[in-house]
Amino acid sequence: MDGSSQPYVGDPMPFYEDGVYYIYYLKDQGDSRNHSIYLATTTDLVNYTEYDDVVLESTPSAQDDWIGTGSVVNVGGTYYLFYTGHTDGLLEYKEKIMVAVGDSPLAFTKRADWELIPPDELGQKRDFRDPQAYYDPESGNITLTVTAAQDGVARILKFTLSADLQNAVYDGIIFTDPTGDFWNLECSDTFRIGDTWYITYSGQDDTLWFASSSTPYGPYGEAKRIDGKLFYAAKHVEDGDYAYMVGWVRRSNAMSSTVGVTDWAGNLAVQKIVRKENGDLVLAPVDAVADTFTTRRALAIEEPHVLVEGEDTYAYTDVFTCYKSFLLSGEFRYEKEGTFGLSFDFNGDSGLNKFVAVDPAENKLQLWFNEGDTLITETAVSLEPGETYSFTYVQEGSVGIFYIDGIASLTVRLYGASGKSIQLFAKNNSVLFTSLQQYTRPSA
Repeated sequence: MDGSSQPYVGDPMPFYEDGVYYIYYLKDQGDSRNHSIYLATTTDLVNYTEYDDVVLESTPSAQDDWIGTGSVVNVGGTYYLFYTGHTDGLLEYKEKIMVAVGDSPLAFTKRADWELIPPDELGQKRDFRDPQAYYDPESGNITLTVTAAQDGVARILKFTLSADLQNAVYDGIIFTDPTGDFWNLECSDTFRIGDTWYITYSGQDDTLWFASSSTPYGPYGEAKRIDGKLFYAAKHVEDGDYAYMVGWVRRSNAMSSTVGVTDWAGNLAVQKIVRKENGDLVLAPVDAVADTFTTRRALAIEEPHVLVEGEDTYAYTDVFTCYKSFLLSGEFRYEKEGTFGLSFDFNGDSGLNKFVAVDPAENKLQLWFNEGDTLITETAVSLEPGETYSFTYVQEGSVGIFYIDGIASLTVRLYGASGKSIQLFAKNNSVLFTSLQQYTRPSA
């Protein structure tokens, strides 16, 4: 039992080495003091080992009275854990970049003699955080990207550090929020897939974004969203074969809530990164996770296909069952611009149904509560009537992710649906669902 309250995962900091994924994270509540850093490891992204002991603990009345997001990097056998030191006290800087050092990725000691402060040209001493480190053995340098603000506009900065941390050079701004909507671009990350470099970040209280470049640190092209608001603060990790986004899924303070999913921290979620032909990024299920669902479940319909036709009111057809963990797959083809998708029961009142819905008229994939009255989250998707699309839906507990395969993903939170029917629905549309299948794990 972790303290007197339920702990949650915030801001994962993934690191991969020698077949092990190290998932550091800001632990919220439980036995964690002010978002101290804890660790879970996995070798397959299916089974996890959670470490009870704190990796890095916040220090009362110090610069790191609160710990913020960071990253781990191996520099010739020395492991650096860069992190954010945040204080709401009377110190001059509200945020600094700090570091802890270890001989392995399992234990770190804070270095009190090292810190990085905001450059004077930023003109502020408050928003300077989320260091992401990359080591280049050829140059012997560490590149550090940091999110900050200048003139009230969210930026991502770049620093070059010597391997012994004795020298630090500010290289300037590499990315500026193109929307002007955010005061912070949280948890930025930079990586390469093929011949394209990507930068990702979470717009404050918004979604995961990406932009691409032909060079490591810009200039970047158009920024685009990935997934919706419930999959947040994701960073990438790669194992030599695949790359993944590791983030957390937002939650509701009360599971009975029918009005929003807005609380900070939640459950860990990992999704595979897929690069589309045009260079855009899309998320897909982790293969190893999908492969655990091997027990075929009977459908509530006789054949694995059904035509759902709805006019001015919603038409529902019982098809699946909401188990504790399950995977759905199938195809759909629609004819009109009305909404359709999956409907989840909540307390037996159809007026409270929760929809994972496609809205062709708005080019959106959405999560609605209260039978389409309360929009929770959405992401862009461009589909055409008369075309056939495949989908995959994976749910663990109350967390689900709906994939229109190769096109879009939407992470959702669905309380109160376990053990109940999952319906296919349509309104102002005619939708043919085919090749429908449901699977659980053998022990379910």
